[in-house]
Amino acid sequence: MAAPRIVVADHDRLVRDVEAGEDSPTSKKPVGVELERRFPLTRSEFVVAFGVFFVFVVGLFCVYQTMPAAEYGNLKLPRSISDLRILKEQLGTYASIHPTKFILGYCSTYIFMQTFMIPGTIFMSLLAGALFGVIKGIFLVVFNSTAGASSCYFLSKLIGRPIVYWLWPAKLKLFQAEIAKRRDKLLNYMLFLRITPTLPNLFINLASPIVDVPYHIFFLATVVGLIPAAYITVRAGLALGDLNSVKDLYGFKTLSVLFLIGFVSMLPTILKRKRIYE
Repeated sequence: MAAPRIVVADHDRLVRDVEAGEDSPTSKKPVGVELERRFPLTRSEFVVAFGVFFVFVVGLFCVYQTMPAAEYGNLKLPRSISDLRILKEQLGTYASIHPTKFILGYCSTYIFMQTFMIPGTIFMSLLAGALFGVIKGIFLVVFNSTAGASSCYFLSKLIGRPIVYWLWPAKLKLFQAEIAKRRDKLLNYMLFLRITPTLPNLFINLASPIVDVPYHIFFLATVVGLIPAAYITVRAGLALGDLNSVKDLYGFKTLSVLFLIGFVSMLPTILKRKRIYE
């Protein structure tokens, strides 16, 4: 009567060996599968991403078409402080004559860049200070940054998971662990991240929906947390002539102030932990 048991055991072992062989990294896989692993998005996700991008581009084009005529050949996204000075001179008169339409074009461009992670929003923030002053400039920068970050958040929630895992696997794992530890005081932690340059805003925008940061916390932390940096940038925009490079914005003194504000935002979490240990 022992024979059937041996046959069953051998059969089970054979099945396990076959499955292990299929999962083995040395087993041959089709080229298409390897290419899919290399590229983080599936075809359907890529189509969705391209569709959203196309809608934004068409909308931006329509906005520019409704604006009064200007020397568009001289307009370009600034990549240096010298470019920004030239752009300010070209747009100063235009912005004073057509303030509403100019702000519409400015906001559309800023949100587009923030949504699709196009570098250069720091120059747009400096431009806001140079053209609109401190109060209006801070409002515009915080509004556009929050709107762009929110668009990036929802776009990442839709198709961003494979991209974030592909670009920052280790950083995402660490971020997920930190979020899990601070669920009870998550707003304070997100405020700290927004105020200080601990993590890049690009990473926060993309990774937050992946690690289940609720949108209302993401939104509040973005609105409030970006105000100090917006104030620094807008104030610097008022004196473009004294600015040599973007690096001058965040010297030791400025970073110290930002980390001090960030520390204050984390005080409730620190005090709560102290009471628990006591």
